[in-house]
Amino acid sequence: MAQYIVGNWKMNGTKAEAEALAFTLAAKAKDVSGPLPHVVLCPSYPYLVPVLKILEGSTLESGAQDCSPEANGAFTGDVSVSQLSNIGCTYVIVGHSERRHHHLEPNALIRQKAEAVIRGKLKPIICIGETEEEYRAGKCFSVLSEKLEACLPSSCVHSDILIAYEPVWAIGTGLTPSLEEVEKVMSFLKERLRTHIPEGDLVPTLYGGSVNAANARLFLTLPYVDGLLVGGASLRADDFWHIIMATERQEP
Repeated sequence: MAQYIVGNWKMNGTKAEAEALAFTLAAKAKDVSGPLPHVVLCPSYPYLVPVLKILEGSTLESGAQDCSPEANGAFTGDVSVSQLSNIGCTYVIVGHSERRHHHLEPNALIRQKAEAVIRGKLKPIICIGETEEEYRAGKCFSVLSEKLEACLPSSCVHSDILIAYEPVWAIGTGLTPSLEEVEKVMSFLKERLRTHIPEGDLVPTLYGGSVNAANARLFLTLPYVDGLLVGGASLRADDFWHIIMATERQEP
């Protein structure tokens, strides 16, 4: 199965910094003779167009950090899937824990967004995860099962979506679950996906949560981990490139 390394730049940087980061990564990718994983850069909305221009002709892809479930209309401040598609985006992150927490986005809305992304011929990266309180209460699997079932688009097929497991308590904290815990969760997700989608075990499942250059290879060696959703480390070209090269397709 193809591997994915997704860089979520969040609300960081300037236009010049975004362009420099994209240029450096595109140049590094051009120098690689063998295959690379799917590398997806997700800058803030204002920097999507300049980043996309830099990525033209490269193997790197682009994604947005969120979208509206609406096709168009009087929705001030929102961005539609058709607008993202029009400028050349390929992926859209939906349901990130920061959207759930800061903007109180419920599962139903996240499902609507994912369905809108698929209708627009883009791929949603659907994020699910448990809070620290849920983790310590032993509710990880029940929470993930509930969110997965509630957020999966209706009538989707395995090639339509990606799922990213991001334990909320590990995002930006430097804390990470053990490798054994991650393996158990990813195995559980594959099993649950099989019950909801034909050939659901072929849905790429990514891990996200304090991924860095030092631990990326360890996560990528685990069964059922098909890639990584990277936050802070994706803003540093050398660190992010090390993570890209930690995939099974390449050696650093």
